[in-house]
Amino acid sequence: MTSLKELALLFLKLGTIGFGGPAAHIALMRDEVVQKRKWLTEDEFLDYLGAANLIPGPNSTELAIHIGHKQRGIPGLLVAGSCFILPAMLIVWIIAWGYQKYGSLPEVAGILAGIKPVIIAIVLQAIWGLTKTSVKNIPLGVIGAIALLLSALGVDEILVLGIAGVLGILSVQIRGRSALVLIPTLILSYALRAAAATGAESDSAASPHRVFWSFVKIGSVLYGSGYVLLAFIRAEFVEKLHWLTEAQLLDAISVGQFTPGPVFTTATFIGYIMAGSAGAILATIGIFLPAFIFVALSAPLIPRLRKSKSAGGFLDGVNVASLALMVLVTWQLGRATLIDWKSFLISAVACVLLIRYKLNSVWLILAGGALGALALGI
Repeated sequence: MTSLKELALLFLKLGTIGFGGPAAHIALMRDEVVQKRKWLTEDEFLDYLGAANLIPGPNSTELAIHIGHKQRGIPGLLVAGSCFILPAMLIVWIIAWGYQKYGSLPEVAGILAGIKPVIIAIVLQAIWGLTKTSVKNIPLGVIGAIALLLSALGVDEILVLGIAGVLGILSVQIRGRSALVLIPTLILSYALRAAAATGAESDSAASPHRVFWSFVKIGSVLYGSGYVLLAFIRAEFVEKLHWLTEAQLLDAISVGQFTPGPVFTTATFIGYIMAGSAGAILATIGIFLPAFIFVALSAPLIPRLRKSKSAGGFLDGVNVASLALMVLVTWQLGRATLIDWKSFLISAVACVLLIRYKLNSVWLILAGGALGALALGI
C-alpha cells in the first residue's frame, strides 16, 4: 500500500517542478503514477482525468486529489492535494511579499524561455501515450475530432465534454443516465456559491474574511483554464469591489505564468496584495476548498460508473474530449513558445530524450532552466 509519506513526497516534487500549466501537470502525473509507480492503469488515469474535467475547479489539482483518494482514501486526498498546492503557494507568497516591498517582479524571462520548450515536449509525450489508450475505436476518434473542432470554435469547455459524453453513450447504442451524476455536483456548486456570496456580502472592506468567501465563490463555479480564473478575478476584484488595479492584475497574471504548480495559486498573490499574509492563506484555501469537496463526493462513483456499459461510454466520450482540449491547449502553447530555431531545437531534443531514451523529465526541466539562465547572463 502507498504510504502517506510517499504521496506527500511525490506531490511536493510535482508542485515544485510543475511549470507549464495544467497540461504539463497532467503529463508529469501520468509519467509518475502510471509509467513509473504503476499506481494507476492508463484507463484509470483517463477516468480520473475525465471526472476532474466534469467538476468545477483546477483540473490538474483535482487529478492530484483523485490520485491521493485512490491510494489512501480521505487522508490521501488531503495529503496529495495539499502537497501539490503548497510549494507554489509558498513561492507565490514570497514573490508577493517582494512585490509589495519593492514594487516589481523578478526577471525570469530567460529561464522560462529555456523551460517552456521542454514542457511542450513533455506534454506531447503524454498526449501520444494517452491517445493510444483513449482512442479505442473509430467512433471515439470521431468524437475526439468533433470535440477538438468545437473547442477550437470557442464552444464552452463543459458543453464540449457533455456533448462528447452523450456521443459516447450513443456510440455503444445504449440509453444511459450517467450524465445525471453531474446534477448533484452542479447543485452543490451553486449552493456553495450562494453561501459564499452571503459570507462575502457581510463585510465590505478588503478583510481576510471577505477575501476568503470571494475566492470560495469563484472556486465553486469555475470551469476552464487559468485565463478563465483571471476573468472571474477581474470581474470580482477590479470591476465590482475595486480592491485591485488593472496593473496589479497584470502582475498577478505574470506570477501565474512563471511559477510552478497550480495556476490557481495566483489567488495567493492577490490575497496578499489585498489583505496581507492572512489574506494570502485564506485566498488559497478559499479557491481550492471546493475542489477537495467535489472530488471527495465524486471519486467513489467513478469505479461504479465504469462498470456500467452506458456510463462507461459516457466516460470514454469525456476522456477523448479531455484529450482534445489538451491538444488544443498544447497547440496554443506551442505557437507562443516555439518562436525561433533555438526553442524548436530544445523541444525536439527533449522529445527524443523523453521518447527514445526515457530520460526523467525533472532533469530536462532543470537543464532547460539552466540554458535559459545562461542565455540571460545570470
